[in-house]
Amino acid sequence: MPVLNEIFVYPIKFCAGISLQRATFFETGLEYDRHWMVTDPADGMFTQRAYPRMALIRTAFDGDDLVIDVPGMPTLRTPLRAESLVDAKPMRATVWRDTVDALDTGEQTARWFGEFLGMPACLARFSPQTRRTVDQKWTAPLATHTRFADGFPLLILGQASLDDLNARLSTKDAPGIPANRFRPNLVIGGLDAYEEDFVGDMLMRVPGREVQLRLVKLCTRCPMPTIDQDTGAPDSSRPHKPLDTMSAYRASEQFDGALTFGKNAVVVEGEGAALEIGVGVDAEIDF
Repeated sequence: MPVLNEIFVYPIKFCAGISLQRATFFETGLEYDRHWMVTDPADGMFTQRAYPRMALIRTAFDGDDLVIDVPGMPTLRTPLRAESLVDAKPMRATVWRDTVDALDTGEQTARWFGEFLGMPACLARFSPQTRRTVDQKWTAPLATHTRFADGFPLLILGQASLDDLNARLSTKDAPGIPANRFRPNLVIGGLDAYEEDFVGDMLMRVPGREVQLRLVKLCTRCPMPTIDQDTGAPDSSRPHKPLDTMSAYRASEQFDGALTFGKNAVVVEGEGAALEIGVGVDAEIDF
């Protein structure tokens, strides 16, 4: 039977993720996942595509704070709860085509990120009153919402799919890569390689509760998987790994030849439910 192998959240968009044993689901995805985003003075987002060193920015949860660290700089803290940002200035923040209301986390965080990135920057906190609707082309008849994620609340990856990719890399004498290159929220064990491509709904049960996820769209991949999340840079000897290997078998006709890996999902049922690693997963193939 498929099982939940790993859970990841990425509190600050495009910065390092946190591996969790247990996480709570909400309509917008996992608790505190992509609730913050680094922006420039024009409210546009900083990305690892342009600033791969953002992978070095580590986050952790400590009491009521999000703790932010990077080698060689002082530790930074900001409140987890948006309501704790007393007198926060409202601002706007743009995620791809969506511009939403957000909260400025303050001058201290702006100085910290500006120093690290070498240019003016601001740490935006998604406003609790804002609702950013997911594209209903993929979710209809569901109308659901997300925070600063690219487009969907969750990304699901099958462990066997990653294992297959790493097996292909090994035939080229290239080292395997970890799941964090693809920034999934949930890694599911026990599926066949790429079986998640064909899954419609996933059900996970805890006493008295059920979480129902709907996998709605294959995830098209940008160059970000080439960035080593431990070094904040591509491998100089293999700068196009793993996309060069994936191009031989993961190009999608549905998406005009774009490479796909993993599948985006929304939460259908289970608001407030907490799941732990090891819980069983019922995966329903969508015919």
